[in-house]
Amino acid sequence: MHVSKAPRQGFHVEQEDSTLTNGQGKFVPSEKVMQLRQKIMKFMKDHIYPKEDELYKHAQSTSRWTIHPEEENLKALAKEEGLWNLFIPLDSAARARKLLLEDQSHVSAGSSNDLLLGAGLTNLEYGYLCEIMGRSVWAPQIFNCGAPDTGNMEVLLRYGTKEQQKQWLVPLLEGKIRSGFAMTEPQVASSDATNIECAVSRQGDFYVINGRKWWTSGAMDPRCKILILMGKTDFSAPRHKQQSMILVDINTPGVQIKRPLLVFGFDDAPHGHAEITFDNVRVPVTNILLGEGRGFEIAQVSRTVLILLSIISNLYFRCHIYVALQGRLGPGRLHHCMRLIGAAERGMNMMVERALSRTAFGKKIAQHGSFQSDLAKCRIELEQTRLLVLEAADQLDRHGNKKARGILAMAKVAAPNMALKVLDMAIQVHGAAGVSSDTALSHLWATARTLRLADGPDEVHLGTIAKLELQRARL
Repeated sequence: MHVSKAPRQGFHVEQEDSTLTNGQGKFVPSEKVMQLRQKIMKFMKDHIYPKEDELYKHAQSTSRWTIHPEEENLKALAKEEGLWNLFIPLDSAARARKLLLEDQSHVSAGSSNDLLLGAGLTNLEYGYLCEIMGRSVWAPQIFNCGAPDTGNMEVLLRYGTKEQQKQWLVPLLEGKIRSGFAMTEPQVASSDATNIECAVSRQGDFYVINGRKWWTSGAMDPRCKILILMGKTDFSAPRHKQQSMILVDINTPGVQIKRPLLVFGFDDAPHGHAEITFDNVRVPVTNILLGEGRGFEIAQVSRTVLILLSIISNLYFRCHIYVALQGRLGPGRLHHCMRLIGAAERGMNMMVERALSRTAFGKKIAQHGSFQSDLAKCRIELEQTRLLVLEAADQLDRHGNKKARGILAMAKVAAPNMALKVLDMAIQVHGAAGVSSDTALSHLWATARTLRLADGPDEVHLGTIAKLELQRARL
């Protein structure tokens, strides 16, 4: 079967969700959020969707490990329109504002503190925006809301020293550099983060790092300058006191990027997912985050909400499957879910548009009863999952990470499975074009499938849900 090469389809579709019309309901966005949402939707329609085909072609060319100049232009425009760093939570922004106001010598000329610190949104409020970003794989990074940078900035905002923040956080907030998160290891079952074997040994004023990591998303990007690495500083300490997080300049001698990893054939250039070896890598002791043995503490105390609404944008394909690391992975976990909702919405729009335009067996595909039944079921599941994700975000805001862990786990299981169903249906309606690179569907599907593993496999989250149910029964 031959499908003629055509421009990528479906990028122009942008419709208002039925759930966000003015009226009743628990989750009715504020006027501020609705205005931001409309601005993002317009920005996507005017600037991102029209450029997707060009960006994809660049990502498949021999220059794919370089940055398309249009990407930086779009980032500058997003910053000008106030659509920058919207993921930053209120409490983290307050700490960063104090730092920036105290000493502005490290802030680039022309950078506004207000722009760098987002719009002061809650997890729930950001969810409505993150979902829209999830409709394009390029969008999150354009708004400086892409993984793994958001999680790394969150860690630096909360736990970084003043010097660490000046050196690494400010350039990340400005979008001048990017980062990676090095946790997963090929030789151990990384779904249990206590299995990590990468050694971080103190030698005088330095830590010496030896180990191998893979699925370090973002490390292939030429703008990536800093890694947050999870390793063991004390193999004899109690099980959850062995691990530490440490900052590693990617240009440090001994850091070797071995290869880019493929996700169902996609290398996600220029972002990429790298396998990296650390061979006697020496970093200053001042690079440790919070202190030795406090890696799990960082992970568990940090914020956990934004993953459920957006599966699609960041296409954050690294298989960091550490449920124990609720803080560092938690917010990103919910962000993924939010983007997944956006990916599924785009799949729905593309599916309907295709069904209304194609004739099979004497009538439009949209007129066939089997299509209508499947379409209705997809809408039901999408709306159910959206409400679950919004509820998870709301509970995270009101009750914190620990008390919300049950519903966060539910969202993390529900969102990718729902998105896979919707996107599979959209692919089926598109026929051969659906599995080709002429539409966004195959890439979106690959991302959704990866997120059944990334930031915790389904099985671990299901175990969390079941244990909480059993505890409840004993009370």
